[in-house]
Amino acid sequence: MCALDNRQSGPTTSLLVEPGRPRRRGRVLRRLLVVALAGGAAAGGVLMLWPHEPEPRRAAPPPAAGPGAQARARAGALAAAQTAVVNGLPAALPDLTTLIGAHESRVRAQPRDARAWAVLGAAYVERARRSAGTADYPRAERALQTSLQLTGKGNTEALGGLAALANARRDFPTAKRFGEEALKAAPKRWSTYPALIDAYNGLGDYKAARAALDKLMALKVGPAVKPAVMARASAVYRDRGWREDAVAQVTDAAAAASSPAEQAAYLTQAGQLAWERGERDDALRHFKAALRLDPDQSAARAGQARALASLGRTQEALTAYQGALAHRPTPQVALELAELYESLGMGQQAEAQYALLRTQVRRELDDGVDDELLIGQYEADHGDAEEAVQRLTAEWERQPGIEVADALGWALHRADDDEEALRYASVATDSAKGGGVRSALYAFHRGMIEHDLELDAPARRHLQDALRINPFFSPLRVPAARAALATLGDQPPDEEAPQ
Repeated sequence: MCALDNRQSGPTTSLLVEPGRPRRRGRVLRRLLVVALAGGAAAGGVLMLWPHEPEPRRAAPPPAAGPGAQARARAGALAAAQTAVVNGLPAALPDLTTLIGAHESRVRAQPRDARAWAVLGAAYVERARRSAGTADYPRAERALQTSLQLTGKGNTEALGGLAALANARRDFPTAKRFGEEALKAAPKRWSTYPALIDAYNGLGDYKAARAALDKLMALKVGPAVKPAVMARASAVYRDRGWREDAVAQVTDAAAAASSPAEQAAYLTQAGQLAWERGERDDALRHFKAALRLDPDQSAARAGQARALASLGRTQEALTAYQGALAHRPTPQVALELAELYESLGMGQQAEAQYALLRTQVRRELDDGVDDELLIGQYEADHGDAEEAVQRLTAEWERQPGIEVADALGWALHRADDDEEALRYASVATDSAKGGGVRSALYAFHRGMIEHDLELDAPARRHLQDALRINPFFSPLRVPAARAALATLGDQPPDEEAPQ
């Protein structure tokens, strides 16, 4: 395949690790939420956490609201969307579009309203994240830079928005710079910390990410934002391999969320945690609950497709993937669907999805998104492995996170450089070197590299670990892992047990 783009590399940031573990909490609440999900009791703005009562006879619908009531309702929705955007909370997609329209009108009428420009830019970022409309990213950058120019360096809303925009584009050095500027200007502004945590993780600076989380958790925040803080803590705990703590935090966040869109976002996060543990049915329940609350929760659509495929409900999975792509056409989902088609022997359909992926990547590159990681992953498995190595080496030099380490190790393996490949695969899988995340894919990659190096004992251990973590992690790679294990045979009695 022809090269899609070229990127320049930047400075290297070292990998750092710090110990520590949170106190587990919310056990009863988590059990209640699991019961509620199992019963399908996700409706309205909150999950029902008590036994379901028989539905009473429906009364006649109330009369339609008059123009005045409708106007008040619109104003309330607009205010709620602005509050969510300013505070870094999930917001409903239709409300975001309404908010954007209102602030576009405002800045046309009052072009020196710096705060309106900042809110508009943040809303563009959130809408792009929700809809995959990456054309909103250049609009967001213009709006946020305009706000910054009008006020100077102390504009924390604009700086925070620029940090969030850089993270969305996978430009972690820029996100770190703007995030640290925002934090310096307002150390107690909670919404700056999540962007900084994402930036530090993307740069492989896990010690800084954990320190930022500790500071965030120590802040006194109101009940409206407490669920978002818990959801952020869950993400960090997941990256550290603390699965039970991650589940506890995001479950509490979902139960305490104040809007359907927010609750759906946290249920989707909980579903992803369940999926990564190979708990297919539990993951599917979470994704379905999220979609009942917010049909625009696109990550839940893709998660539902993934879970259905692992359950052998292939036609439903294909339909769900197609719906996810129609709703939010992202290259990552196109890649997943293409690989599912390939696993089913449907080569023509798979190639159509790979072509769609290439089109989507070009569009994202035009809008300033750094897709080098995704391009490298695609090229390593489905294109030119040497090109993948070149791209991912440059990406590692610029922002050396765990995902890049894993992808670069695999690309080197596909390019027949297994000695060097193992070095990067070790970064991705060793908690002493990386962030500690337990990933079936990372363990699979390392096991296959060790298999080709004839390191039978560690190869067997890592391939078995991949299937223990999630026996359904990939329709293409699970059969490959099982085949490799079959060639390795049973563990010899004198083989050392894993440390």
